[in-house]
Amino acid sequence: MPRHTAGTRANLAALAGLVLATLSTLATAASAQDTVAYPTRPVRLLVPYPAGGAVDIVARTLADELARRWSQTVVIENRPGAGGTIASEAAASAPPDGYTLILVASGHALTPYFYPKLPYDPFKAFAPISLIGSSPNMLLVRQDSPFKSVADVLAGARQKPGYLSYGHAGNGTSPHLAGELLKVTAKIDITAVPYKGGAPALNDLLGGHIPLSFNNVPESIAMIRSGSLRPLAVTTAKRTPILPDVPTFEEAGIKGYDTGVWWALLAPAGLPGDVKAKIYRDAADAMKSAAVKERFQTLGAVPVGSTPEEIAALIRADYEKWGPIIKAAGVVAE
Repeated sequence: MPRHTAGTRANLAALAGLVLATLSTLATAASAQDTVAYPTRPVRLLVPYPAGGAVDIVARTLADELARRWSQTVVIENRPGAGGTIASEAAASAPPDGYTLILVASGHALTPYFYPKLPYDPFKAFAPISLIGSSPNMLLVRQDSPFKSVADVLAGARQKPGYLSYGHAGNGTSPHLAGELLKVTAKIDITAVPYKGGAPALNDLLGGHIPLSFNNVPESIAMIRSGSLRPLAVTTAKRTPILPDVPTFEEAGIKGYDTGVWWALLAPAGLPGDVKAKIYRDAADAMKSAAVKERFQTLGAVPVGSTPEEIAALIRADYEKWGPIIKAAGVVAE
């Protein structure tokens, strides 16, 4: 038999102790997750944009799944305006007990660039829970628009710089940044027109008040299918399976063009660890359900269900990625 020195026996004993401590910690965490009494009453889910927009649609899909798992009502509360900061301020100032949550879009990470005097810190005031899903944006026109392609839009923009305008869901939102990225990469001058959400922008596009609009797939897919709107291009590097015939901007000749939108579930900072773990686990599990996968696929979105650490890293990465573009474009709050 091999002989063990005193040092070896001490190392083995330390290793055994570490293994036991780790197992104990995991068991305690699992037990806490299983026994946490949450929720015991309805949960409020804030939505920073109007009903009918992409964030609202995703929020209601998530709320239905969580309500089923929790046997509690999840109440949607739409608080649009100021680039989503009105709802975010309400969430940041709410008690960190898990009974107020917020579903934000990717523009959440960029609010410091547009609102330097925010009453909350978008990084410190929230507890990131999970990346819920993602989707491309699209450049849309009315069915009877004279613009039949991205090339037509570029030609029109170059013929009359500053004359063409595009609608978007509000300054700092992903549709807005999609338009600004087009201006930078294609070297054109088109005017951004902010709205309090994607749905109002679509209404003005349909009414002929604006010639172009950048919108998420979920909020516009029904109008595309009905034939009232026509997509010219998707903003991601790859085509979306739900509209396989719509080209990308890259295919339309705009090299290096690639952007999209994501949606994340957050809570006020200071949320107890066991409550946060339960919300994350249930939200991530909801994104795996057949009903959500089918709903998201119909909307042209992809369910994710990331860890809190992954969505926190994405928020920070987007803040750093878009800063130079926003500053170069000279965009300010509406």
